[in-house]
Amino acid sequence: MSPRITIYMSERGELEIWLNEQGRDLLVRELRALSEQSDHFHLGTFDGAEIKMSDRAYRPTDKIVHSAKVCFRPDDWDRHGLPL
Repeated sequence: MSPRITIYMSERGELEIWLNEQGRDLLVRELRALSEQSDHFHLGTFDGAEIKMSDRAYRPTDKIVHSAKVCFRPDDWDRHGLPL
């Protein structure tokens, strides 16, 4: 089965991430690959996103997140006050 990751805001305002096993493995692999040299990746329902997300809502009140960016921010960068 192909990776499936859905990110949405619930009607209570909670950010929820729903994924299948392959989606979990893909997300963890991308998170583990973050470094100072490769400090972000994009998730999206659009072509070109490093991680393709599903745009299928599970409930009628879900507000799908169509684009997201995950950024690596080492403690050392914060200590030196470097901007994002």
